[in-house]
Amino acid sequence: MKKILLPLVVLFSVFGKSQNKENLSGFNMVSFTYKFAPEWMAYAEFQTRSIEDYTYIDYYEAKGGVGYNLNKDNQIFVGVGRYGTYKNHKISQEEHRVWLQYTLTNRLKSLKLDHRVRAEQRFFHNAITDENTNTQRFRYRLSATLPLNNTKVQAGTVFANAFDEVFFGPKDQVFKRNRTFGGVGYQFNDNMNATAGYMFQREFASKGNTNLHFLYFALNFTIDTSDDEKDIHIPLAD
Repeated sequence: MKKILLPLVVLFSVFGKSQNKENLSGFNMVSFTYKFAPEWMAYAEFQTRSIEDYTYIDYYEAKGGVGYNLNKDNQIFVGVGRYGTYKNHKISQEEHRVWLQYTLTNRLKSLKLDHRVRAEQRFFHNAITDENTNTQRFRYRLSATLPLNNTKVQAGTVFANAFDEVFFGPKDQVFKRNRTFGGVGYQFNDNMNATAGYMFQREFASKGNTNLHFLYFALNFTIDTSDDEKDIHIPLAD
């Protein structure tokens, strides 16, 4: 019995070790999708987070890119973005990022599954030390969208969202982050939907893991001027 319990104790001590208190954080997003041809789409997103204190925004993202549909179930995307982190009401770190991603979609009746793989090149500027660094990061996300009162997401549809995403990197600890999300949303019309939910994020580090609990809310706007059949895409926490 001791031989069985000892590995479990060690496992929970490694993955359960937390560096800071378990506080509530905020995650808010607005996105815009413009589908101007059956194969092509442009995307822009603005995001704010309240990490240390739910009432104070201490992180933001502004990003966008262009996607190309190889066919109905395969898409490639190139993106760029700017990211800022604040400490004591002052900017402490700025980041510029470029990335390439591929998404494969599977459909099981009404359930839509997306497998997303992303490779990122990240450029950092520390506003306090004036130091510039760069690194790479790789991500895989499996997400699911299920319409609850229709066979597909269309105007008047209530839908459920869930995903799990893992983050890897070549420096320091290879396994860097895990995110798990669950939420519900409503498709108002062909051009607008809203999603709300809860996301748990664990940051892995040799000095100790950090757990974050996010309340998530997003507004997503879509303009589709293509002649293709409408297939509404719902952006998730990113």
